[in-house]
Amino acid sequence: MPDDRRLRGLLAPLFLLAVLLLPPRTAWAVDVAMPPLTGRVVDGAALLTPEQRQALSEKLKAHEDKTSDQVVVATVRTLGGLSVEDYANRLFRTWGLGQKKTNNGVLLLVAPNDRKMRIEVGYGLEGALTDALSKVILATAVAPRFKAGDWNGGLDAGVEAILSVLSGDAQEWQRRAEVREDSSDNAQFAMFFAVFVVIMIVFAFMGGRRRRGRGGFGDIIVLPGPSGGWSGGLSGGGGFSGGGGSSGGGGASFDFDW
Repeated sequence: MPDDRRLRGLLAPLFLLAVLLLPPRTAWAVDVAMPPLTGRVVDGAALLTPEQRQALSEKLKAHEDKTSDQVVVATVRTLGGLSVEDYANRLFRTWGLGQKKTNNGVLLLVAPNDRKMRIEVGYGLEGALTDALSKVILATAVAPRFKAGDWNGGLDAGVEAILSVLSGDAQEWQRRAEVREDSSDNAQFAMFFAVFVVIMIVFAFMGGRRRRGRGGFGDIIVLPGPSGGWSGGLSGGGGFSGGGGSSGGGGASFDFDW
């Protein structure tokens, strides 16, 4: 019995550690009003000039006219307490981006005050605009320009990259994604290995306090490997409306680190 109580006492902080390592999500439902869909570029954070908004809108319209893919850019001043993943998914569904039958919508969301951005991808485009490609677009096309203070340049580069991938020209972005994925896997493995070593040290310490002859580490906790389990997260003209599409949470997020 004492050993059981000791084990339960050990597992409690380990469970807390596991929770802290999970990507942050909203714990309770938050009632946040979504902005209306007023065009292909909804600049609620006022990052762009009217001319810049118009240029982006025309680029997105030309792609939609050609392919029916509906790509929308949105900037918001704040996420209202939601995670960028929850906000983007809720906004995507509220607007119904993409065609209802094909779910071919994409949302590029930027929340400058919260220092977060995300690409949210509809079901029908997840095979083309993968999570890995979305991440590398945010990290290598958008983020460097944002860091230089060029909001329009970052949004334009992000849109160009998204449209390039959706048009079938994804080779360069795929190469960048593979390089980043290898680096991410190595970092994730190092993190899990460090946690595993800490757990083993704790078990060894506890085992040393037991009666002689009962050595060993006791029960072993097996953590998920870097390929599974926990994952990181490294957000127009009149009459425009969504086509009723939906998203299941595909895409990627990026936090400003400057």
